[in-house]
Amino acid sequence: MKTLVLGGYGNFGTRICRALAGSPGIELLVAGRDAQRATVFASSLDAAASGVRIDVQAADFAGTLRGLGVKLVIHTAGPFQNQDYRVPQAVAAAGAHYIDLADGRRFVCDFPAALDAAFRKAGRTAVSGASTVPALSSAVVDHLADGWQGIRSIDICIAPAQGAPRGEATLAGVLAYCGAPIRVWQGGRWVELPGWADPVKVEFARMKPRRGALCDIPDLELFPARYAGVQSVMFRAALEVGLTQRAFAFLAFMHRAGLLSAPQKLAPLLHATGGLFDALGTALGGMAVRVEGTDAQGRPARRAWHIAADDNHGPEIPCMAAILLARRLANGDPTLPVGAHACTGLLGLSEFGPEFARWGMVTDVVDEERSESPVTR
Repeated sequence: MKTLVLGGYGNFGTRICRALAGSPGIELLVAGRDAQRATVFASSLDAAASGVRIDVQAADFAGTLRGLGVKLVIHTAGPFQNQDYRVPQAVAAAGAHYIDLADGRRFVCDFPAALDAAFRKAGRTAVSGASTVPALSSAVVDHLADGWQGIRSIDICIAPAQGAPRGEATLAGVLAYCGAPIRVWQGGRWVELPGWADPVKVEFARMKPRRGALCDIPDLELFPARYAGVQSVMFRAALEVGLTQRAFAFLAFMHRAGLLSAPQKLAPLLHATGGLFDALGTALGGMAVRVEGTDAQGRPARRAWHIAADDNHGPEIPCMAAILLARRLANGDPTLPVGAHACTGLLGLSEFGPEFARWGMVTDVVDEERSESPVTR
């Protein structure tokens, strides 16, 4: 299956290309706006791969995909927060499958309604959000609450290592909602809270506690609909260096006060200077997912799943779902549904296990006492 990775020489694209190069049934195309960078990177892979220049703004983008014989497009070129659907629309018109790593709330949540008819007509599968959220996060929640009578609350926190490679597009994406009002499902109703403001202390199994702040991601909207009866859904990001976490909180304050209209415009500057704080951090990052509810016997329960990724391997995690889905498509997996879908319920947590092991990542499942306070002010 000829697979084109859009943004293939970028922060996440390079990881996906390295993982898929040489995979059975996959012929790889590294794509981007710079043909030379695409070709040089493709030639560095241990398997046959080609570099191609792709302009997604071109009127004949779909025709280009057809001419190349592309059967799957993996879209890694973010940020997705303000993108339209021209890429998946062109992929559907070209009769190919589609996967993206989007974490933009509107992009992922509106994706099925906007694209389902086109991909069903083409007889192809399209998946948005094949990344840490909501692909991995939903797989973890499903695993933790397997057999339970109901879920009352879901609390997720991602904690990247300070030393891990940072992409400017990713940074622009998170800055886009810094200080902006975010709709959050709390106490069985929708409320608005400011992004990146008011960080709270979060406990991790194999890392020191960090302070995490609210981020706007698809899970905040998808999970109240997916898990009937859930009363609260929260997602936070916890930066390792306290000074940088406070800096984001300050930017949130400036935006709320009307003194900073577009925080995302600071992405190039913050990306260029972020390395100055690396000496204050480590190569260890991770994630914690906590669910609280009623277990199979009708008793109150709270379980947590943790992952620790050392040696700055954390950025591999957002790539894993796309890699797993691409391999399944290449193998002709008949269980993947035709049409357009947000990436919930398509992957089980056990499928991620070999990928975690490949990078030396360690996971823990902990049954917590409900009297504990793993998330505090």
